[in-house]
Amino acid sequence: MATSTPRAPLVTIEMTEELSANDISEICDATEEAIDAGGGFGWLAPPPRSVMEDYWRGVLLIPDRSLIVGKLDHVIAGSCQIVKPPRNNEAQEFACQLTTFFLAPWARGHGLAQALVAEAEDFARSAGFKTLNLDVRATQDRAIHAFKARGYRQFGENPFYAIVGDDYVPGLYFTKMLHDAKETP
Repeated sequence: MATSTPRAPLVTIEMTEELSANDISEICDATEEAIDAGGGFGWLAPPPRSVMEDYWRGVLLIPDRSLIVGKLDHVIAGSCQIVKPPRNNEAQEFACQLTTFFLAPWARGHGLAQALVAEAEDFARSAGFKTLNLDVRATQDRAIHAFKARGYRQFGENPFYAIVGDDYVPGLYFTKMLHDAKETP
């Protein structure tokens, strides 16, 4: 009797300018699961569903913010955002920020995290940015691994970055040059 090889899940990454009602439901589900697993870009417990739905609708209204979603078998499983610098900051107009990166626990292990970060880098590069910066709680081991695997360099630590329970949690700061450029240590 022949055995069939299981099909690898389909991983897709999309720049998103609108979210359907189904998309809002999926991204909220994935966000809640990520928060419950310890990673939720600032949330420690899932907020009321209406707050989360409003958050995701609001992201799309901010002109200097771009939403990238990752799907596993056509279901939103994670996302990240690229935030452009304020227009009055000419001295740092070369750098943008990768933020709100998360992945639902059920979608881990399929390369989705790396694909999301790669798409964020490609988008930032195509928009003319030379540097991509990010920060993350020191307890976010999976995210830290994903960033280091893509060549991000840690340049700082804030010992009072967040409070979880009654304890301060350090934050780590990373950067990556997106274009060939002279990098100073």
